[in-house]
Formats: sequence, C-alpha cells, structure tokens
Amino acid sequence: MRVITGSARGRKLITVEGTEVVRPTTDGVKEAIFSAIQFEIEGRTVLDMFAGSGQLGIEALSRGAKEAYFVDSATVSIKAVRENLRSTGFEDRSHVINMPFSAFLKSTRATFDIAILDPPYDLKILQKALPHLVDKMSENGIIICEHEKECKLPHDLGRFEIAKVLRHSRTSVTIYRTKQTDEEEASAE
Repeated sequence: MRVITGSARGRKLITVEGTEVVRPTTDGVKEAIFSAIQFEIEGRTVLDMFAGSGQLGIEALSRGAKEAYFVDSATVSIKAVRENLRSTGFEDRSHVINMPFSAFLKSTRATFDIAILDPPYDLKILQKALPHLVDKMSENGIIICEHEKECKLPHDLGRFEIAKVLRHSRTSVTIYRTKQTDEEEASAE
C-alpha cells in the first residue's frame, strides 16, 4: 500500500494485519475516489472515518488537504495511523481519535468538507453513521462511502443526495453531494 500522488507520492504505508474487519482500499478504488474529487481537496478539512491504516486521509493530505481527522475504534488501527502519519510527515495537520464513530459524531464540534467512510463490510454501519454525519458537514460538503456492491444506501440524506456511484469489482463507491435546486440544475444545463 502506498500514497498515489502529491507531496508524499510513492511513500509506503503499513497496514493493519491479522484482523478480518480491516480491508485496505485497493489502489484502483483509491484512484477512482480521488479522481472524482481531485479539484476539491486543496485546503479542505477531511474526515477519514473507520480509518484503518489512515491511507485515505493521508492521500487527501498528500493532495493538499488542510487537515484530516482519523477516527477508528480499534487501537491497532490507531497505532498504524500514527505510524503512517509519522512516516509521511503529516502529524502536524492531523487529529487522531480512538473512539467509536457514534461517540465521535455526537461529541465533535468540527465541520468537514470531505468525509470518507470505509467501514467493515456486512455490518450496516454506513446506514447507522450517515444520518449523524450530515450535521457535521460544511455547506458544500462531499460524503464518500466505500462499500460492498450489494449494500443499499438511501438516495436522499437530508440536504445531500447521491451524485455518483463508482463500481469496481466487488466494491462500490457512493458519492453524496448537496442537493441542487431546480434553478441550479437549469443553469448547469
């Protein structure tokens, strides 16, 4: 596993070994995610929830994000995130939080421009987390969910709606953006 591009390009990252719940994002899926938001990362605050090794938040930092929050309930994952941040030099732009997602979302006062959620598959965690995340997003925030293809996510999520779904083998990536008004849709055409 490595950083694809940006200031830490090519830097190798450690993964969390020996656990069934951690499933590192493949380079192909990671490239698809960041291609979809490539011009929207610079200077933004990013949430890497269910961080695992932290590779998605680190990729965002490497591409110019202002800061990143790494949230995971597993101590072994938090240790990997901290080590990867040290090796990439992004410690000073990072917040590493070891707590369950629900407790974090209830307690944080932070607002996020981009939220990337990559929870363990088959546990319906996204359906539980997404409604609580909406209030933590900035006005034009972007929510990105990596999940198994069979996972059904709601089309509408408060002021957000599905803007795009990317499919890669057994993995899908659902991208939520702020709903456009009829006036905005007409001017885009």
